[in-house]
Amino acid sequence: MRWARLLFTVLSLLLVGLVGASNAAFVATDPGARGGAPGGGDPLPGLTTGQLALFKAGMLEFTSAEDVSDGLGPRFNLDSCAGCHAQPGPGGSSPSRNPQAELVQTYPNNALPSFLSADGPVREVRFKRKPDGTPDGGVHSLFVIDCGITQEDFEAEYARNNIIFRIPSPVFGGGLIEQIPDGAIAANQQTNLGSKSFLGIRGRINRLNVSGDFNKNGNDGTIARFGWKAQNKSLLLFGAEAYNVEMGISNELFQTEREEATACQHAPVPNDTTDTETLDLSRGLSGIEKFAFFMRFLAPPVPSPDTPGGAGSIAQGQALFGSVGCALCHTPTLQTGNSSVAALNSQPVNLYSDLLLHNMGSNLADGVSQGEAGPDEFRTAPLWGLGQRIFFLHDGRTSDLVDAIQGHQGPGNWRTQPSEANAVVNNFNVLPEQQKQDLLNFLRSL
Repeated sequence: MRWARLLFTVLSLLLVGLVGASNAAFVATDPGARGGAPGGGDPLPGLTTGQLALFKAGMLEFTSAEDVSDGLGPRFNLDSCAGCHAQPGPGGSSPSRNPQAELVQTYPNNALPSFLSADGPVREVRFKRKPDGTPDGGVHSLFVIDCGITQEDFEAEYARNNIIFRIPSPVFGGGLIEQIPDGAIAANQQTNLGSKSFLGIRGRINRLNVSGDFNKNGNDGTIARFGWKAQNKSLLLFGAEAYNVEMGISNELFQTEREEATACQHAPVPNDTTDTETLDLSRGLSGIEKFAFFMRFLAPPVPSPDTPGGAGSIAQGQALFGSVGCALCHTPTLQTGNSSVAALNSQPVNLYSDLLLHNMGSNLADGVSQGEAGPDEFRTAPLWGLGQRIFFLHDGRTSDLVDAIQGHQGPGNWRTQPSEANAVVNNFNVLPEQQKQDLLNFLRSL
């Protein structure tokens, strides 16, 4: 009996030691992109028959590939919207397999730049500086059609550290974001000022300088909200710019070609315009109008209640998201105002963003100014749909959510302010590993 008790005691101590060693070795990790059915890509609930028809017409246009006869090029980055916005469904972000890597098979007069790969993110390239050293910041299209023009020397610019990247930003729930009143964004900016000040969080509205109010939209003085630097006011402008810049297709908002080499003008008039001779609205609208309706009527992503980690872990993570300070920039919910579309009228918008510009420090600074957004400023990225996203940050530099969180930290230098997220990331870093895991599980549930 005594030997049995002694053996039991020894085994118990061994078990405690093993459990303790296991707990000591536990390190929170990114659960990875959530599998299962796509959480996005469906229409908003409550659309009318006519609105649903416009959504479907827009999705068809959004997912169609363009060719030279449609006006593709002469310089372009990809041949369809959905090629960039594919993960986890139409309207999302960069897919796991980069279609740009396969494009050179269709257009063999192009070489694949070394910074693109089949398993890397879809990328847009901007140059930081012009040859004379002055700021550039513009998009330099990666590919050309075969009409006598050549690709730019991207390898040389890459070697001299003159290139920055952007990856596609998801457009899920775009209509809800579009319908948030300016007053709601401005009022949210003024909430929790004590907590924000204590953590070094500021944030400013993306406006140009009108009547002393910094950074208003230059056309009408209202708040811009789409794009990595909140540089676009509306979904129509967002779609039209992408059609012209990413695919080279001129349209009703951008009527002139970005490349006017005579031999390259296979479609010599604006390539995409409204068909004024048809009475079928869903057929006759221009491509950019269809894009806008698709994005406007695209539902927000559906979060998971229990994956990954279980409902309890996700609930704990959601509470921690608020307590460490993430929610001070990634505002969980804003509200739409009055809308002529019932499905968009007075609706909660669970976007996890304040839609403001924030200084993000020298580590994330891209050296590019857009409007009044400076070289280290970015719009707070909406987090809905993050659970199924593959690439993170504006340039897709990581697929690891932990790396993305750490990437929010950064010092200042003579050009930039320190990151406004520094203190919040410090709060995350001192959490016990299990609490970090709960927070990661929450983020991957979105």
